[in-house]
Amino acid sequence: MSAVEMHLPGRPLAVAAPAAEVRTWRDLTFVFLALFAVTLGVYAIDERLLHGISVWIKPLKFQASLALHFATLALLAELLPAARRRTRGFRAVVSISAAAGLFEIGWIMLQAARGRASHFNDQTVLEMVMYGLMGVGAVLLVAAPFIMGIMLLRDRGRTMRGDPLLAGATLGLIVSAVMTLVVAGYLSTTGSHWVGDVTSDAGGLPLFGWSQQVGDLRVPHFFATHAMQLLPLAGLALQGAGKRGSFYVAVAGGTYLLFIVAVFVQALQGKPFLVLGG
Repeated sequence: MSAVEMHLPGRPLAVAAPAAEVRTWRDLTFVFLALFAVTLGVYAIDERLLHGISVWIKPLKFQASLALHFATLALLAELLPAARRRTRGFRAVVSISAAAGLFEIGWIMLQAARGRASHFNDQTVLEMVMYGLMGVGAVLLVAAPFIMGIMLLRDRGRTMRGDPLLAGATLGLIVSAVMTLVVAGYLSTTGSHWVGDVTSDAGGLPLFGWSQQVGDLRVPHFFATHAMQLLPLAGLALQGAGKRGSFYVAVAGGTYLLFIVAVFVQALQGKPFLVLGG
């Protein structure tokens, strides 16, 4: 048992020592962090641009996002009963999602090295086929939190009412998966993440890169994807504040869901999420 723990009613959740069944997710977290460090070094010396920004920005974003994705899955899987984690179904979820993550980042990095777009690219047969396969990979990645959320609901639903962390984790995993599929599904049909007459990412919001000129569908995609981190954190905060019921988690989840819908509609209207510096 790790020295650092979050205690659940009747059962501790180890943070630094995940169960053997989820070590693949933990190990992948370090793989993506290592790739991030290497890519950051390449970014510092490679001056090539794509859509007005460095060709290595997209790999860096995806490496950071996937590292967080798999770290979150490894951590929240500890909420599942040990018997569930030992099932073939759960092991399959771990293996398939890991393979999908590696496939996605492999193609994104290869295209960056070639100075070509990995998304919305149908200029060659290979790139058109690979973009389609990336869509399949994305669905498999999103399926992992959804399935785990359903498993939590099924296995721990009876104790969820008095456990804000458990309620937040379950709600976050399911909301994240569903809303990511909705937003990403629409995004995949548009041919671009911009909603407006813009073809460059130059001048985007610091750190995020979202357009400050037109609507940007990456905004709702980001907030949908990261519900799987934010809602469990909300549950943990409520638990720390002594709120034992799940009512406040439900309110937080409902509010966050409305926020995702609001920024989605804002992007569809061609309006930027935020404009800095006038």
